Amino acid sequence: MKFGVVLPLAEDEKTGQSTPYQEIRLLARQAEAEGIDSVWVFDHLLYRLPNLPEFGTWEAWTLLTAIAEATKRVEVGSIVLCTAFRNPAVLAKMASTLDEISGGRLILGLGAGWHEPEFRSFGLPFDHLASRFEEALYIIAPLLRTGNADFAGRFVRAENATLRPRGPRPMGPPLMIGARKPRMLRLTAEYADAWNTCWLGHVSDIFHARRAEFLAACTEVGRDPTSIKVTVGVRIDFEPPLVPAGPDDALSGSDDEIATALQAWAKVGADHVICHLSPMTPQTLQRFAAIVRTIRR
Repeated sequence: MKFGVVLPLAEDEKTGQSTPYQEIRLLARQAEAEGIDSVWVFDHLLYRLPNLPEFGTWEAWTLLTAIAEATKRVEVGSIVLCTAFRNPAVLAKMASTLDEISGGRLILGLGAGWHEPEFRSFGLPFDHLASRFEEALYIIAPLLRTGNADFAGRFVRAENATLRPRGPRPMGPPLMIGARKPRMLRLTAEYADAWNTCWLGHVSDIFHARRAEFLAACTEVGRDPTSIKVTVGVRIDFEPPLVPAGPDDALSGSDDEIATALQAWAKVGADHVICHLSPMTPQTLQRFAAIVRTIRR
């Protein structure tokens, strides 16, 4: 099982302070040096959440590209990139270029988006999110995998699009789709190399129910589920959060307790656990890396 960490792009919920890029870069390089398998970014424009003050975030793709140049070994990924924020054909071009920059280390995580305030604030349509995602996928997937796409839909189009030059991998970077509902799970079963579900804590009935729905989608489209990697977003609270979390929402406790809980994810078939450390600091990252080394021993 692989282990990844999410880099701190957003302003701190408690202080409102942002993490400067140079500090984010150091965290990514520390994760690489500590033996972590992957580093990840959220893709948001701003947050307006209940019971919390408004806070913002750095733009995900710009920062991920910089991190790809600043590192050498770790995989770099988006958890997940909102297809509604960018033209899908251009997004495929961007992904192929970043895969070239990273030497074939990109995992392209995609999703439909969900946080209405950022759509409204930045002038983006918030209707028919699943339909818009499906049409975007009809362009992104063939462009990355074959170099060509020709599609005219209700929301997006690409007329005889060609991806040149191509990145370092013949089939392009792997596609990971974040999905929970039936339509999105069906698209995952049809097009994805990896399925992501998040944010969770301990293995629970929530995960088992979601995986059962994922397996049903694979059966519906005739896809072998073992050909799709299972990735799980897991939150780890090293300090008490602003909004209290239950065991299904986050891991906490001693290092041994966290290690045991993470090992449980391997037992239920998770291929890649992507951890959101709270807070994300050099100290908590070092502690997390020690937990991972303990698990691997």
